[in-house]
Amino acid sequence: MPLTALGVKNAKPKAKPYKLADEKGLYLVVTPSGGRLWRFDYRHGEKRKTLAMGKWPAVELAAARERRDNARKHLADGEDPAAADKAETLAIENAFETVARNWHASAKTAWTPRYAKLVLGRLEADILPHLGKDNIDAIEPPRLLEVIRKVEARGAIEMAKRIKNYCSEVFMFGIAEGKCRRDPAANIRRALKKPRPKKHMAAVPPSEFPTLVARMHAYDGDEMTRLALLFTLITMVRTQETRFARIDEFENLDGQEPLWRLSPERMKMSREHLVPLPHQAVTIIKRLREKSPDDQYLFPANSKTGVISENTMLYGLYRMGYHSRQTTHGLRRCASTILNESGKFEPDWIETQLAHADDDKVRGAYNAALYLSHRRRMLQWWADFIEKPANVFRIAA
Repeated sequence: MPLTALGVKNAKPKAKPYKLADEKGLYLVVTPSGGRLWRFDYRHGEKRKTLAMGKWPAVELAAARERRDNARKHLADGEDPAAADKAETLAIENAFETVARNWHASAKTAWTPRYAKLVLGRLEADILPHLGKDNIDAIEPPRLLEVIRKVEARGAIEMAKRIKNYCSEVFMFGIAEGKCRRDPAANIRRALKKPRPKKHMAAVPPSEFPTLVARMHAYDGDEMTRLALLFTLITMVRTQETRFARIDEFENLDGQEPLWRLSPERMKMSREHLVPLPHQAVTIIKRLREKSPDDQYLFPANSKTGVISENTMLYGLYRMGYHSRQTTHGLRRCASTILNESGKFEPDWIETQLAHADDDKVRGAYNAALYLSHRRRMLQWWADFIEKPANVFRIAA
């Protein structure tokens, strides 16, 4: 009588191993320790053989029967199921998808959960459906290029480059694991489309910067807009990092080393970012807390997002006379240019403060506190520099 799923589940161990027969050569071995192992007996080439088909409950009764039927098909074709099973197992082990997932599992320990999910999602969307089942050692550059160009065809030029880099990491991992002999991604780099030159956000030259800052201080519009612009300029953060600044992100505001701790979820590069706060920035924070003591956001507004809009600061700059000449994001360019030209600070300090750290160089070993003491000194110098054009840092009118 064939086995039932309930019968398999309720099989009790005995002092010695025993068999429970199903049908067509399939049976279950119950061990003294309670293990339940699927086996299939067959004849091939006048020899009696046994094929292991997994362990219950990882392999349920229906799955075991499916494996048995597959083995019987091989027998009908004159093939040894054991040899075919070994070949299939080897094919799975050497498939691009298997190696890619093993690489991802190894690499993600150094990534944030968000970034790990992002990388896997890109592979699953654009690479694995096309190359997943291919033997990784058999993938040639033209085949990989064909798949990458499907991403380019969507107009996602930068994305195509990133995905090519992920594939390169997979191939390099495969080389180390003995699954493949070379990295075909290295051979297609020159065949990929080049991205358009990045369009820099408008920013005034250093010679006009004192006038810009003086106009910020003298801005007669909404006080929150003025403070948001000054805060963004001093801290060198992106617009949305200012807009969504939360009170609980600020630490030690009354101490010697006040700090703004931005979580990985808040950052474009998906890493925690620490911003040392000059005393001018702390003064702004405290003034804003006086205005909205009960709000969770530093720059609250009656809007869908609960904070000031993307255009609040930009329109403020327009009102000052900087339409098409200065953007909010361009304030970062002003900071970078002046700090670099001052010759007082290392370029790495400036790039780290801008959260421009190179992914390839620091991913996995990135320290959110990188150059923190140096950046604290640099930002205080920068805040003092910003203060000079107006001779006084006016917070309240």
